[in-house]
Amino acid sequence: MTIDQLLNFEINPWTLLLGFVFSVIGFGYFRYGKARSESLPLFVGVLLMVYPYFVYSPLWLSVVGIVLMSVPFAAKRLGG
Repeated sequence: MTIDQLLNFEINPWTLLLGFVFSVIGFGYFRYGKARSESLPLFVGVLLMVYPYFVYSPLWLSVVGIVLMSVPFAAKRLGG
């Protein structure tokens, strides 16, 4: 992102809403991982809370968030 793009950045309400939703879900993953001493949900929770700061498109926020949310379920299903 160039300086001109940063200075002319407009906040999209969908980006704010989706960032908030995925961050709250990430906090839930974080608390679950910490309570159960499981590293994968803890790590995914941190990623879900942080990645909205770096992704500006509502579409990509949704795609990345859904993929990250499915990682612990897939690991549990595939790992046994």
